[in-house]
Amino acid sequence: MFIDLKNEEEKFVNSPKIINSAYNSTFREKQFENKKILVTGGVGSIGSEIVRQLLKQNPSVVRILDIDETRLFEIQSELKNYKSLRFLIGDVRDKDRLKRAIEDIDIIFHAAALKHVPSCEYNPFEAVKTNVIGTQNLIEAAMDEEVEKMINISTDKVANPIGTMGATKLLTEKLVMGAEYYKGDRKTVFSSVRFGNVIGTRGSVIPLFKTQIKRDEILTITDPNMTRFVMSIKQAVNLIFKASEVAEGGEIFIFKMPSLKISDLADVMVKESSKKIRIETTGIRPGEKMYESLMTREEAEHALETDDMFIILPQIDKSYKSKFPSYKGIIQTKQMEYTSNNVKLMSKDEIRKMLLEESLL
Repeated sequence: MFIDLKNEEEKFVNSPKIINSAYNSTFREKQFENKKILVTGGVGSIGSEIVRQLLKQNPSVVRILDIDETRLFEIQSELKNYKSLRFLIGDVRDKDRLKRAIEDIDIIFHAAALKHVPSCEYNPFEAVKTNVIGTQNLIEAAMDEEVEKMINISTDKVANPIGTMGATKLLTEKLVMGAEYYKGDRKTVFSSVRFGNVIGTRGSVIPLFKTQIKRDEILTITDPNMTRFVMSIKQAVNLIFKASEVAEGGEIFIFKMPSLKISDLADVMVKESSKKIRIETTGIRPGEKMYESLMTREEAEHALETDDMFIILPQIDKSYKSKFPSYKGIIQTKQMEYTSNNVKLMSKDEIRKMLLEESLL
């Protein structure tokens, strides 16, 4: 089945009854029932929440692969009542270990990565070995085992990257997209999900601010005009699951999310603490941007959109966009680009409400 996107766009824009696509609803209940699933980086903030949400759907088995022995022990203690969990110490750089971890697996959620901008900047080849080579190892193992789907978790740092972390994660997306073209008759579907900043995750700015406030230290921001996209961990996992359900192969899914000024976030957190904390500007760190992009102008030319998502289609073959029969109720995007300084910024009241809802104040 082939879709004339121009005609489809006119039909959906002019029709008062638009069919709701899977993107505009929550992921299907029991989507992962009786499935065998591997989560790489499964003890991190995103990976561990993926695991917790998966366990609610009665999967056959969930394997967590991570190199953090301490966090594996902690997660094992937290989730000790779930008999379907398996805890594997291993590194995505080790292809033989991956082959063992992937045996009989149906779905892979790939969250393992070196993600901190400064550490990747100072240790660039380590970032290459984990983010690039590690992902290629996973792709090849998934193909060999003919896994049903592999969902790669990416970042806004890939759009017009200026640092090592963004550059390596861009290559990761390209590897996942390219896998669709050389997998041959193998059944594995490869797609990526691209996030902004997930609030409250380990190593992110909110835990840093909370620590500085607790210790009565100077609260440090890089630049008062810096803006960032933000989303909750639950929203992030919801996007991952929705993507895994509807992915056809090679796409990049982007959740539409609000943006905020880092200085406004700092002001709200200081005010809520009722402490007299001084805020100091330190300057932008190596490899860091003033504004973040989730979708570039060039990518927008190959993108569709729904009420809550953009879907960037593979760009290797431009006719590829006509091969998505399950994409109903969506249109070609008119967005020129998607950056944290060209969307409406959250007010301080909205920031406060968000932090309260996520129990971060």
